[in-house]
Amino acid sequence: MKKILVTGGAGFIGANFIHRVTASGRYSVVNLDLLTYAGNSESLIGIDSDWHQLVHGDISDGRLLRQLLEAHEPEAIVHFAAESHVDRSIDDPGSFVRTNVLGTQCLLDAALAYWQAGHPAFRFLHVSTDEVYGDLGPNDPAFTETHPYQPSSPYAASKAAADHLVRAWHRTWGLPVLLTNCSNNYGPRQFPEKLIPLMMINALEAVLERGRIGRTYNVGGKAERSNLEVVHALCDLLDQRRPIEIDRRGLIRFVADRPGHDRRYAIDPARIESELGWQPQVDFEAGLARTVDWYLDNESWWRRIEDGSYRGQRLGLRGDSA
Repeated sequence: MKKILVTGGAGFIGANFIHRVTASGRYSVVNLDLLTYAGNSESLIGIDSDWHQLVHGDISDGRLLRQLLEAHEPEAIVHFAAESHVDRSIDDPGSFVRTNVLGTQCLLDAALAYWQAGHPAFRFLHVSTDEVYGDLGPNDPAFTETHPYQPSSPYAASKAAADHLVRAWHRTWGLPVLLTNCSNNYGPRQFPEKLIPLMMINALEAVLERGRIGRTYNVGGKAERSNLEVVHALCDLLDQRRPIEIDRRGLIRFVADRPGHDRRYAIDPARIESELGWQPQVDFEAGLARTVDWYLDNESWWRRIEDGSYRGQRLGLRGDSA
């Protein structure tokens, strides 16, 4: 059994990742999460406590990072922790720079010292986004790993800066890093501010175990859809499962685009397919239906987010583990 340190493991992708890798019996996880608004400890319910330890803390806390690395001696760090909502980044770009850029730098410093202290098999997997590449025109080819960075929003710019720092720590000191840039994700336990509240979990496991050091892997499901197509599909699924007097498509209202809006993203996953043999296991239509079913079956989970009561469980956790 391998031990890994996961940052941001109470968020959407991180929580799904931890459920997956602990259930496999191959990894135990130390999960460092600040439990901000998008971090929900309830998303971790059901994980065996013998395989998972939640630590409430900040990736910018160098002393805490050193303590965790020394105490647990993980074989890898999987770095999910980030501010990640574009609209919030427009309202408050400073918090995105503090977490995504300075927080990543602190984590890299701690990882480098740990690796240099005698852990040659250690790996640092940085989980990023396709938004660092900017947007595409209607007929442009999909993003490859060599596409130039052209971030549009403060969120995308902060993630691009973090990517550059990760590569710099590899180039300057040799820190064994891996990076993933993924398309939009969906599935259970996603914070309800996103368009679709699991597709990259297999990919992250493949990269962590078999990826080439210093390499970036674009993760995509070859299922490009417009926002409107996704909303139409959601309306149709809900009409089938919870019918009301009118078709839900009739409730759609259009709003103005946010500043700096990216019109289109598309990922070319050829590298991860050819080098690591990764393919999505669920097509988009089936995955979306399963996601809708999860939310209908777990209404109490998202109702507690809507009314804010999920945050009450955080009291008294600072600096402690649970």
